Amino acid sequence: MLGSTLRGRVVSPLHADYDAVRAVPLANFDRRPAALVRVANAADVAAVLNFARTSSLEVAVRSGGHSIGGFSGTDGGLVIDLRDINGFEIDHEARTIWAGAGLTAGEVTAAVAPHGLIVGFGDAATVGIGGITLGGGIGYLVRKHGLTIDSLLAAEVVTAAGDIVIADASRHPDLFWALRGGGGNFGVVTRLKYRLHPLPAFTGGPLVLPATPETLVGFVAAAEAAPEELSTIAQVMPAPPLPFLPPEVHGKTLVLGMMAFAGEPDAAQRALAPFRALATPLADLVRPAPYSSMYISEGPGPAPVVTCRALFMDRIGLEEAGKLIELADRTDAPMRVAQVRVLGGAAARVPAGATAFAHRQSRILVTFLALYGDAGAAPRHDLWATECVAAMRQNDAGAYVNFLGAEGPLRLRAAYPGTTWDRLRRIKRQYDPQNLFRLNQNIPPA
Repeated sequence: MLGSTLRGRVVSPLHADYDAVRAVPLANFDRRPAALVRVANAADVAAVLNFARTSSLEVAVRSGGHSIGGFSGTDGGLVIDLRDINGFEIDHEARTIWAGAGLTAGEVTAAVAPHGLIVGFGDAATVGIGGITLGGGIGYLVRKHGLTIDSLLAAEVVTAAGDIVIADASRHPDLFWALRGGGGNFGVVTRLKYRLHPLPAFTGGPLVLPATPETLVGFVAAAEAAPEELSTIAQVMPAPPLPFLPPEVHGKTLVLGMMAFAGEPDAAQRALAPFRALATPLADLVRPAPYSSMYISEGPGPAPVVTCRALFMDRIGLEEAGKLIELADRTDAPMRVAQVRVLGGAAARVPAGATAFAHRQSRILVTFLALYGDAGAAPRHDLWATECVAAMRQNDAGAYVNFLGAEGPLRLRAAYPGTTWDRLRRIKRQYDPQNLFRLNQNIPPA
């Protein structure tokens, strides 16, 4: 029996907690695996892979479980659940951390922040560090310290053959290149080593402005001109009934700018001044605060159904801004958001071929999101988001793999253009020639 060889635990449909363990944060998916294995270490992962291979069972790998494509589960196969690989080792002198792939962004942040250190992930605390890192990682430090993969120094990986290897710049360098942006195609990553960055002071929070084309254009221009210490996410959305917003704007479309300045308070105020001058703020909660205050709160209640479509853009002028604001209101989802993230800075200074993330010169990432409760409404909201992306398309045809759902092979190829795709396929052939790891944004072996 598989369970007798493991330090971890096998959870089958016969166990009382099967439904709780298999549940994922997105209600789009309700996979029923033959078993989930709460692995304890890399050796457990190797044993599960060997068993799956000899038993011809499909394998899914779960860290945080937020996969937009539903790849954190399987019907009838095995789920390798990494959540119990959650230890970490901080080297204060070297400013590095080895972190288990079952940890979340919020947990790693909580571990390093008391030491005045940080590693940039995304904008949600509950996302697993494995998934966000392997896809690139665009968050609140993207302009200051680059993508999450730009802080990745090494990874412990279990290959399809069951070998446990360390991939870094000198050991398995091709694999290390592929892991930085190529997703979970090449093995099960069980631990990740990150460079930690000093964060002696931080200023952040929401700045809420009227949703006009002029305001949005000014926001994007100010974000592009800002010092690299400042990263932002402008969210065009209906005003939620929050106590810091005037009651008369509840439900009306506005721009909620999430502002994140990694530096001293005086410098933060200077960087924020152009944004505050765009219009009289409806609310201004940007202030010195812990970095963790930036994370989106996922409150109690049932998991939402989520639609997500994204594209890179070259520019946002008045025409584009007006169109984006109008498109954001074309769906009746209770929560609908058009996110605008200005990139550049440290992320753009990494050579395009240095990692499998091939979009270093992309200037703006725009994402259309809808959150709702009825899974039957998903086709309608998916169509809305797809049409929004088509309407906003410019010259940059690239795609960000972490924001890809089941959008087909053309969009996947857009995430890995040209020689990036060819190199990834050769590395896939070396480390997973039978495509055991196919429940992902799949790159087939060459």
